[in-house]
Amino acid sequence: MTSSAVLTLYADNHSLLSERHTMHIKSIPRRTVLLRVALAATAAAVLAAGCAVKVPANIQPVQNFDAAKYMGQWYEIARIDHRFQKGLTKAQANYTLNADGTVKVVNRGFNAAKNEWKSVEGTAKFLGDPKTAALKVSFFGPFYGGYNVVYLDPNYQTSLVIGENTDYFWLLSRKPELPREEVQQLLQKAQSMGVDLNKVMLSQ
Repeated sequence: MTSSAVLTLYADNHSLLSERHTMHIKSIPRRTVLLRVALAATAAAVLAAGCAVKVPANIQPVQNFDAAKYMGQWYEIARIDHRFQKGLTKAQANYTLNADGTVKVVNRGFNAAKNEWKSVEGTAKFLGDPKTAALKVSFFGPFYGGYNVVYLDPNYQTSLVIGENTDYFWLLSRKPELPREEVQQLLQKAQSMGVDLNKVMLSQ
């Protein structure tokens, strides 16, 4: 078969498919089309609402926040465990300020069962004024979770972070370990903000 014949055959088939597609569209009742459009719009609205991130009620993020000073390496001292961190120890996070004001986030932890390190990279964005430590972070496309720094010592050496609610909690430090007394003091601060210490596990 020559190339021109192939092109002619393709054109004929394409024309036939187009006609069938047009006939199929015409055969769909207008009410069905409108219903499908409405359902698609509703799904889009639900997805948008699900992606909306707000500071939890009764939670006050740190003010006069210096993002550049917060960047760098942090070690997890304690957390409320969740599925995405199950089985991980020695968890740590590294933050890098991007030129556009967003933050590159690299989280990693050690999976003892598999004897290997796991890491994931994401992006954090400020919810508003960068001087307020209220951010949203995403590791999976358009889906964001809250990241609110609710306590920082003056030297940016220890941090308390609450997510979309007080069931998401992390105690971070610039050092892999902290004295037990200091840990208890920081956990008491978290408790005063509504964190249930019965759910908190120590990472160190």
